[in-house]
Amino acid sequence: MHRDVADAFRAGGQRAGRALHQYRNVACLHGLHHSVQLKLRAAVQDDEYDVALVVDVRGRAGARRPGEDGRIQVVSRRPPLGPAAGGNLGCRSVDSFAVRRLLLLTSAVVFFDTLFFAALTPLLPHYAHSLSLGKTGAGVLAAAYPAGALVGAIPSGVVAARAGVKPTALVGLTTVAICTVAFGFADSAWQLDLARFAQGLASAFSWTGALAWLVAGSPAGRRGRLIGSAFATAVAGALFGPVLGGVASIAGVGWTFGTVGVASLGLVAWAAATPAARPESPQGLRMLGHALRDRQMIGAFWFVVLPALLFGTLSVLAPLRLSTLGFGAVAIGAVFLCSAAFEAANNIWLGRISDRHGTRKPLIGGLVGSIVVASVLPWPDRRFVLAALVVCGGIAFGTFFTPGMTLLTHLSEARGLDYGYTFALINLAWAPGQAIGAAGGGGLAHATTDAVPYILLAGICALTLAHSWTGSTVRPREEGARCEPG
Repeated sequence: MHRDVADAFRAGGQRAGRALHQYRNVACLHGLHHSVQLKLRAAVQDDEYDVALVVDVRGRAGARRPGEDGRIQVVSRRPPLGPAAGGNLGCRSVDSFAVRRLLLLTSAVVFFDTLFFAALTPLLPHYAHSLSLGKTGAGVLAAAYPAGALVGAIPSGVVAARAGVKPTALVGLTTVAICTVAFGFADSAWQLDLARFAQGLASAFSWTGALAWLVAGSPAGRRGRLIGSAFATAVAGALFGPVLGGVASIAGVGWTFGTVGVASLGLVAWAAATPAARPESPQGLRMLGHALRDRQMIGAFWFVVLPALLFGTLSVLAPLRLSTLGFGAVAIGAVFLCSAAFEAANNIWLGRISDRHGTRKPLIGGLVGSIVVASVLPWPDRRFVLAALVVCGGIAFGTFFTPGMTLLTHLSEARGLDYGYTFALINLAWAPGQAIGAAGGGGLAHATTDAVPYILLAGICALTLAHSWTGSTVRPREEGARCEPG
């Protein structure tokens, strides 16, 4: 059995060294430093084995390289089951608390980000009417947030890779809160656009910092589930965003956004009180450039761009069409509330599927569902039929995010890319997709009809399906097998 495990790690390009590096991060999260002697026994949840890693970190002039000290000890052979199935609970106790705490913090960060992002949806018809924006102007307002996220994507990755994930998250959270208050009191189109743009730029920092913080402190075998759980909470923020917008339409935009924006500053205090590891050897931008030229990375990148295009178009055209058919702001918020609720539940399930069976099947299923829904969305002339299709669209379009992000993190780790750059890539993928979908979809529908952008997106999904059908399945074990030590 020892030989089997040794062969597995050797074939995987010193995967044990990578795991040792992960658990040094866990040590830092607990406030333990390399200047003291520490023996940390932690478990790696592998697809076939429970492997205990005994890490001996000794103080000297400089910290030892990951994996310099450490040995592999086989604990048991088992199927890939969780702790409830009788896994080696004692070994996992070292990192479980830190990972849970990071998951809670990350979930809170992405919840408030998407809450503020989605709050515009039921207010869009109001602004389009009161400020005479039209579909094009409404699309520009909806696109301002992702445009800001696009501008902030690479800078957020640079800050995370050089200064650390914690300062990155703190800068983003503080700025998002300030911009939310400013948006509430804006009274002209350019002020609204500027506030949303700045809010999106700040959100790139909070998303990159928080998600890179979570992934850096979690085992690779649980990454899909953790990303799925965090993204489900983000979807819950999108779920309550329209509710917040509906409340603002009744209670007043200024007071509603001002109150919630100030309250969100509590997250800054929470993040400031949470320990985090600082980068020991910051990566240069050249690593990010190499990643952007990698064909597999571009493929994973596309599966974050595509749902952003779909949601960007839906977020502009669906509220305006529902308003035309007789729905008010509260009713439109309720439709997107239901859509986000189903999407959140779907993402938790998708995270588990991605960990166990790879990412290809969920992505193929999302493509098929998106082709069907996008092809049907322009035609209903009854409001409740259209509302049901919007809910189906949220489920189908949202199927891409968790497996797409999971695939991108595995590929990034295999290539030694810093996690800050990994989630900067995700922002870099989502932002232009959302912006082009909102502004381009709104402008194209204004020049022609709603059917044109929807049918165009269905065709793009069909081409992606044709290309993906012959692609190879990517599983976490296969990606982990190519990982090199940090």
